[in-house]
Amino acid sequence: MNQQQAFERRIDEALHNAQLRQNFRSAMDGIRQRRAEQFPDEAQLQALREQVQSIRSYSLQNQADLLEKLEAKLTENGIQVHWAANPEEANGIIANILKAADAKTVVKGKSMVSEETELNHYLEEQGIEVIESDLGEYIIQLAKEPPSHIVAPAIHKNRVEVAELFQNFHPELPYTENIDELTETARVILREKFAKADAGISGVNFAVAETGTLCLVENEGNGRLSTTAPELHIAITGIEKVIDKLTDIPPLLEILTKSATGQPITTYFNMISRPRQEGELDGPKAVHLVLLDNGRSRIRWDDELLDTLRCIRCGACMNHCPVYVHVGGHAYGSVYPGPIGLALEPQRLGLDKAGSLTSACSLCGACGEVCPVKIPLPKIINRLRAESVNNQEASTVSGKGALRHVSEAWIWKLWSMSYSSPALHKFISWAGTRMSSFIPNKLGAWTHYRTRPTPAKRTLHELAKSAGIAND
Repeated sequence: MNQQQAFERRIDEALHNAQLRQNFRSAMDGIRQRRAEQFPDEAQLQALREQVQSIRSYSLQNQADLLEKLEAKLTENGIQVHWAANPEEANGIIANILKAADAKTVVKGKSMVSEETELNHYLEEQGIEVIESDLGEYIIQLAKEPPSHIVAPAIHKNRVEVAELFQNFHPELPYTENIDELTETARVILREKFAKADAGISGVNFAVAETGTLCLVENEGNGRLSTTAPELHIAITGIEKVIDKLTDIPPLLEILTKSATGQPITTYFNMISRPRQEGELDGPKAVHLVLLDNGRSRIRWDDELLDTLRCIRCGACMNHCPVYVHVGGHAYGSVYPGPIGLALEPQRLGLDKAGSLTSACSLCGACGEVCPVKIPLPKIINRLRAESVNNQEASTVSGKGALRHVSEAWIWKLWSMSYSSPALHKFISWAGTRMSSFIPNKLGAWTHYRTRPTPAKRTLHELAKSAGIAND
């Protein structure tokens, strides 16, 4: 089964899952409504978007210098910095740090970059227990599923499904479908894990070069416990998350939280600049940061595709995407679903492995309209879609032309020839009307959901002529 067939199968399964579609419909409607309420003034919203776009663009244009500055400042602050070119290197670095500290158990905060590297699976193979401390991440860890959304990983499950999952794994606790009681149940389970963990692992929302500060945005307090309670803290992030100054944070934080969940501000905003100092009562004794490339440097070499890296992982593009809302994140079969996944994954993995994702886009433009950092997602997706079937373009994206079909290419070539030659077009139109009975009933994917088109018995030119209308 090729990538296109596998993708179509996942989409078909999602579209036939009534409960899944109901869960997403309910969740997405609420998130979009809350976001709209946070931005009542369109002029202020556009001014804020311009400001954060400028901040992120400056960071990307000056990324090399900012990363060197970040490393120097973090080292000065006592945080150890590691560089990883790919997931294998990142996982190996983290495993070695944990083994050197004789760490056997890890509590982990939410991190999409760790999903890229499949860190949990790798550490478990090394004999290290990993417990996700974010409630949504903990739920899907129990269900042995990947995240369905980059902000709300368990958004595809309702309270009944979560209640049954908790009952299966924790039968000693009373069964409940009450959301507050389910949250309390998770808190009881996870607090014990926090207290006993040898190390904590987290992601990073922004890394400030000026001060050597790692910023984490969260709502539950689990991120703060993951980074503070254990003796060892390891953070992992993509190299694009670096920003220049601490004063860049307020506008980024404001638009991130409002775009992601419709909140004016998150419950917790953590700023980590150093390990525990002498005389301090809490905090880790050692802090490490792993900076992952994983194709990001290659994306930077293309001025148009570079915009993809401005993403601040708010998920607004997904929440407003008509395709994502109907099929959910798992249908994409990729770490990053939705419009940002359509733009990022083919670049990160190659068009030969993820190019089919670009077909899951109606080019309605909703994602570009709501993106807080103004990534031209429809333009990028359309370009990748074209490159997936055309290997003539010079590009930094690997796998160009991987989805090209010779028969389809010849059909379009014939279409182009017919519309550039009046005589040929007239002949094909005439032949089509006379030979309509020979058109097969099945025309590939087109007739999966549509009836076969039936040409008229006479061409438009013939009808005009019979009506006495000049059509030369």
